[in-house]
Amino acid sequence: MAKNDYEQRHLETLDRDLGRFSALERATSYASRPMMGLGVSLAFIILAGLIAFYLFGNTGNTVVVVIAAGLGAYMALNIGANDVANNMGPAVGANALTMGGAIAIAAIFESAGALLAGGDVVSTIAKGIVAPESMHTAAVFIWAMLAALFSAALWVNLATWIGAPVSTTHSVVGGVMGAGIAAAGFAAVNWPTMYKIAGSWVISPVLGGAVAALFLWFIKSRIVYQDNKIAAARRWVPFLVGIMGGAFAVYLSLKGLKKIIKIDFSSALMIGLGMGLLIWLVMVPVIRKQSQGLENRNKSLKKLFGIPLVISAALLSFAHGANDVANAVGPLAAIVQASASGAFMDAVSIPLWVMAIGALGISFGLFLFGPKLIRMVGGQITKLNPMRAYCVALSAAITVIVASWLGLPVSSTHIAVGGVFGVGFFREWDAQRRMKSARIPIPEVSAQPKEERRRRKLVRRSHFLTIIAAWIITVPAAAMLSAGIFLAINAFMGGAG
Repeated sequence: MAKNDYEQRHLETLDRDLGRFSALERATSYASRPMMGLGVSLAFIILAGLIAFYLFGNTGNTVVVVIAAGLGAYMALNIGANDVANNMGPAVGANALTMGGAIAIAAIFESAGALLAGGDVVSTIAKGIVAPESMHTAAVFIWAMLAALFSAALWVNLATWIGAPVSTTHSVVGGVMGAGIAAAGFAAVNWPTMYKIAGSWVISPVLGGAVAALFLWFIKSRIVYQDNKIAAARRWVPFLVGIMGGAFAVYLSLKGLKKIIKIDFSSALMIGLGMGLLIWLVMVPVIRKQSQGLENRNKSLKKLFGIPLVISAALLSFAHGANDVANAVGPLAAIVQASASGAFMDAVSIPLWVMAIGALGISFGLFLFGPKLIRMVGGQITKLNPMRAYCVALSAAITVIVASWLGLPVSSTHIAVGGVFGVGFFREWDAQRRMKSARIPIPEVSAQPKEERRRRKLVRRSHFLTIIAAWIITVPAAAMLSAGIFLAINAFMGGAG
């Protein structure tokens, strides 16, 4: 008996020791993740520099191009960590995609958009933010672009660290503006363009939120609140998927296929109308088959929106890769062109290897650092299900189309996050409206502690305020960083130019 007790105690001790060892392994693995991410990122940045050295080893500006390539790789990593979360966050938050599936889809479609449909040409300095003639010499221009690229990457990195999705394009614009002011004064900046960009801070999220809320209201009133939800879904879900298909056809025609073919706005609308009608007709029997045997409850409806939501996330990633990547690596392309030929007044062509750095950097950044922002956008602002997330994705495409038609500058980041806010605030309003109409007594708000009142809100106010603040200060913060970096470079180089 004593022997059995000894063996039992020995086994219990062994189990405790193994448990401690397993916990130590898990803790070590968790602690090593950031180090692994930093290591892979550093290796990618060095690889980008080596590629630039191989291609420009015989030129007089080899060191400058190598440094610029490293900064371009650093910027691409930050785009993957921050910007891509806006496309994938809603689908992950709605459980339509796993985190691994979202990362795989985003990496494939972002890279495809950048390499297959990425912009051939960007304007001389970030879409006319600064007059090129104000730079005087190629050396001043190169220092300004280096400062803009570095400052934009630093700002997006900081925003990712604090958990705020920001516009990488606005970061680049702010960087170019700050370097331009430091190099040539305030008169060098195209202020009417800057005023339009500042206006997009308000226009983008408000339009995105309003469109998302409108579609959520439509889904709730026509499907969710109907007595026979399944019959209503059979009638309206094909129509909604057709709208989504048509909207994305227009969106990709205008924004994602510029390199392949030039399509005007009216032609894009006709393409979208035809594609929308085709998808609607195809989806009628598909939804009828999918809805067979489903129970008459809200949980059943979520299954009907899952696949359209995944497809919309993939298409958003393709369009994002085709547009925003070119904007982000534009300063790198400008540095390469100015270093190789000395020309900095002409339009800037983006070489394939520069776009490849952008595409690969986005994939690495998303895989290594993206999950934090994906979780925040997808689940920490407000609770999303497939129907709500579908409204967010659809609002992104429609808002860009409306903005293009009206000639308004908008940010895809602000639209997507604004759509999440719009869905959340609509849910708050709708819940209160239904309680009042049903004459359900609402707890006396003033009698509740402040923290309890905040907890009961369907949109987390702390995230809302953090994100809005980050949006407002993105351009001035990137501009001040860039101005400081430019002055430091210029002083170090002995006032070159």
